[in-house]
Order: sequence, then structure tokens, then C-alpha cells
Amino acid sequence: MTEKLTTFDPAEALKSDQAIADFMAAAFESNDAAYIAHALGVVARAKGMTQIARQTGLSREQLYRSFSAEGNPTLRTTLIVMKALGIELSAKQVAAH
Repeated sequence: MTEKLTTFDPAEALKSDQAIADFMAAAFESNDAAYIAHALGVVARAKGMTQIARQTGLSREQLYRSFSAEGNPTLRTTLIVMKALGIELSAKQVAAH
């Protein structure tokens, strides 16, 4: 008997604002711009890409392209989407190495 593997979609697990905040905090800790952009795309899908497109004035296609694994969104696009998602950046001093 062979078992069928299904594709895991992390967007399906992001049911609460706290889950989204935790997910994005982990992405920011990675310091990997591509991973952070992809994580924002996952959150946007969890919230509803059509709704995010409407709130930001960006097209769904642009959002999918910008926040795909191969995407490279501008800082402006990233900040607009983060605002629509209710996520903000904050700065903190890191310990000297």
C-alpha cells in the first residue's frame, strides 16, 4: 500500500493574529530577505490575496510574483503589504560581537 503525500501549505495554519505574528517573527530572525518576502506572501495568502490586493492597490498577480520564492519585492511594496497585514517592523540594538 502506498501512501499519498500532500503538500503542506503553511498559510492554512495561520488562523490567528498571534500565529501570524509568531510566524513573521521567526522569519525576521532568519535575516534572510528572500525567506522574509516568501513568509509575507504566505501570510498574505492566509489573509486572502484578493483582500490584500484591494487594501494595497496592487494587483493579485503582482503580489503573488513579488512574494513568491523567486520574488524580490521592493521595500515600498513590502511596507505597504505589511501595513495591510497589520505587521510592523521595529528596530533594536543587537549585542556587539
